[in-house]
Amino acid sequence: MFIISTKTMLKKAQYEGYAVPAFNIHNLETLQVVVETASELRSPLIVAGTPGTFSYAGTSNIVAMATELARTYNQPLAIHLDHHENSSDIERKVQSGVRSVMIDGSHYAFEDNVSLVKEVTDYCHRYDVSVEAELGRLGGVEDDLVVDGKDALYTHPLQAREFVSRTGVDSLAVAIGTAHGLYTAEPKLDFDRLEEIRANVDIPLVLHGASGLPAADIRQAIKLGVCKVNVATELKLAFAEALKGYLSAHPDASDPRHYMIPAKAAMKEVVRKVILDCGSEGKL
Repeated sequence: MFIISTKTMLKKAQYEGYAVPAFNIHNLETLQVVVETASELRSPLIVAGTPGTFSYAGTSNIVAMATELARTYNQPLAIHLDHHENSSDIERKVQSGVRSVMIDGSHYAFEDNVSLVKEVTDYCHRYDVSVEAELGRLGGVEDDLVVDGKDALYTHPLQAREFVSRTGVDSLAVAIGTAHGLYTAEPKLDFDRLEEIRANVDIPLVLHGASGLPAADIRQAIKLGVCKVNVATELKLAFAEALKGYLSAHPDASDPRHYMIPAKAAMKEVVRKVILDCGSEGKL
């Protein structure tokens, strides 16, 4: 079985002190890049997609492509639903073969978040599907989700303990000062808060908004309990900039088999860097 849940891989990361990278993909080319690079470095891998990505590419297409690439490279991987909010949509995708889910109720009041997450967790656990939830909100933009910086709320450590106990989730995304998108100023992460959350919660912790974070910050977060690191914007920018550069230099280019090559190469360097920052190379 090549498409797996994240539960065992994140527990292993937690025990051994590294993080599993979760790379947001959008099409065949970006999926090829992350699987090929993870295979070369023998890194565990989570392939993530927002609702917009699954709508664009098709859930069955993503599952089929990821499954075939995983077999080709002998690379078990998790297909992960990133920032999904609708329980019926999640159920349909689980039935299509997805084994890792993030149900995002962080924009709701605490009790409503608990209720939604528990509903999804109860369903997913019947099918051995791992569940991630988020407590607290990140600023920035992720797909169609927009959170103004002034409304971003940090995760409360004691509330996190209650949330995990009541919902039964397998991993928890925490808000400690990261943001979706690239940073316009140097981020100031609340590591003291993260350490306190770790003291109150024993499941793997997740860091969203890692695009552009200094390697030292990622490694410190891992030291304090983060076992999964999400990267999206940094990948898109590398791919897009290299593609635009090639087409600008070759205005007559018309064959995607040619003009996708530099875009994939640029993205590959970001994937490699993130894997090394996470310390997950050789951990497969």
